[in-house]
Amino acid sequence: MDICGPDYARPARSIDAVGGQRAEHVAIPATAQAVGDILRLAADEGRSVVPRGSGSKINWGAPRESVDLLLDTGRLNGLWNHDVGARTVEVATGTPVRALQAALALRGQRLPVDPPSRTATVGGMLAVNECGPLRQSLHTPAEHVDRVSYVDAAGHSAESDGEQGRPGLAEIAGVLTSAVVRLQPLPLARRWVTVPVASPATLLKIPAPEPATAALEVDLPGEGAGALVALIEGDVAEVADRSARLIAAWGRGASAASTAPLWWGRYPFGPADVALRLSAAPVDLPAMLYSLADASGVPVPVRGSAGLGNVHAVLPGVLGAERIEGIVESLRHVQMARGGRAVLVAAPAELAAGLEMAARQDYF
Repeated sequence: MDICGPDYARPARSIDAVGGQRAEHVAIPATAQAVGDILRLAADEGRSVVPRGSGSKINWGAPRESVDLLLDTGRLNGLWNHDVGARTVEVATGTPVRALQAALALRGQRLPVDPPSRTATVGGMLAVNECGPLRQSLHTPAEHVDRVSYVDAAGHSAESDGEQGRPGLAEIAGVLTSAVVRLQPLPLARRWVTVPVASPATLLKIPAPEPATAALEVDLPGEGAGALVALIEGDVAEVADRSARLIAAWGRGASAASTAPLWWGRYPFGPADVALRLSAAPVDLPAMLYSLADASGVPVPVRGSAGLGNVHAVLPGVLGAERIEGIVESLRHVQMARGGRAVLVAAPAELAAGLEMAARQDYF
């Protein structure tokens, strides 16, 4: 209580859990110094600490051995040193990405990221390098970071730009507290061009859009027709012209809209599902999806970046750990010759302990 104040240190409640394991206490520090004090105290007492932003990805990956303390970053919030001309800003890592984007939009700028976790904080996004559709043209969130400030596991404050022997984001063991990020101007216009997709094999028959396309996403619900959607960004005349050309190239059924499909930039799985992340060359993606469907024997919804060959697939949690491991192992054998990859990202708590789950750096 002396570190965070009496209203911001408390016993954990039922919602304060990680992978089904309830924490003992929750601390909500307001400064990097307080974060350091908490981590030093935990280290001295041999207590385990798990940082939590919005909690959107806290149950992903391999289960934790213990969770003594949840360090909630909700009070590490806000942005400062916004240099519009230099297109940089420093942001506290507990800040929701959506709130940051809304503030930047008032100055005609954006951080060129779009994490699918709707409540993602800046710190949670950077900790796992969470990517959305814009990764195709604008790369990963980590590539827009100039510098991060963090507190290591021993409670010492430090900064890193990932150069000259300093750790990059993936190597930091501790709590990110702030980041200096590079910005871009908001595009003047955006259009989403859609064409129906009857099956994974259909993807091979659809002409590729222009290389400058901002994103190319596919949604295959497992049963029924899906869709391939390209995002085009730029000035008004350019977007209109490129959209018209793509509609003509894609042919019958293609259309354009000024708003994204409801599924755009969202994960296809929920808390009761098992989530697989699949990576392959785009030309090999249909074969991978057919192999997954054959191995599972059930409809498998898939969504993600068709342009990069990175998608998430959904297996029902009722299949059981042994069956799921068999499906993944079968898929990996098929992928060996194609240079693909499959990792288990998320699963219900009762299943995760019996599965070979991805490490944090393998989520994206």
